[in-house]
Amino acid sequence: MSIAINKSVCVGCGKCRDVCPGSLIKIGEDKKAYIKYPKDCWGCTSCIKECPVYAIRFFLGADIGGRGSLVHTEKEGDILHWIIEHPDGKISQIDVNQKESNKY
Repeated sequence: MSIAINKSVCVGCGKCRDVCPGSLIKIGEDKKAYIKYPKDCWGCTSCIKECPVYAIRFFLGADIGGRGSLVHTEKEGDILHWIIEHPDGKISQIDVNQKESNKY
């Protein structure tokens, strides 16, 4: 499991760095986020959910059944859209109401 940060999209807000439980994400001299050792990523997806410009993707490898898919999130009010980009070009979406998701 690992993340990839698209530096050309990153705005350097630092939200990803602030929520990373492993303190793996840093802000470089160019004011952009980076992860020096992606293999150390815990796969918690906290950074993905906090990125306001969707600059972070999570790689779903074959070891977890993802077959190379990439995942990112997009927020729309209380709805968090999980966007899955499959290697064959297909896009899937899972919508989660953040206010309702922890009720149980």
